[in-house]
Amino acid sequence: MKATLSILLAVVAVLGVGAAVYMIDIDQTQETRLPEVTVEGGQLPAFDAEVGDVSVTEETVDVTVPEVDVTLEEKSVTVPGIKIIPPSDDG
Repeated sequence: MKATLSILLAVVAVLGVGAAVYMIDIDQTQETRLPEVTVEGGQLPAFDAEVGDVSVTEETVDVTVPEVDVTLEEKSVTVPGIKIIPPSDDG
C-alpha cells in the first residue's frame, strides 16, 4: 500500500510538471542588456581552521523486532485523470 501510494504520488508529480511545461507559453518581447560594471582591486579573505575528527564504527547488537505478515488484495478504485490542452501558438 505504501509503495502504491509512493508510485501514485510520483506519477501525479510528473504529470504536474508536464502540465506546467505545456500550459505556459512565454514569448520574449525585449532583449536583455546588462549594466557595465568596473571592478578594481580587492582581496579575498584568508582563514585558518582547525576541525575535530569524526570516526564511524560498526557493531552488532541484538534487538527485538516485530514480525509482520501483510496480505494484499486487489480492489478497483476511481482515480483522477488529467487532460492537458496547451496554449494555442497564434502569435
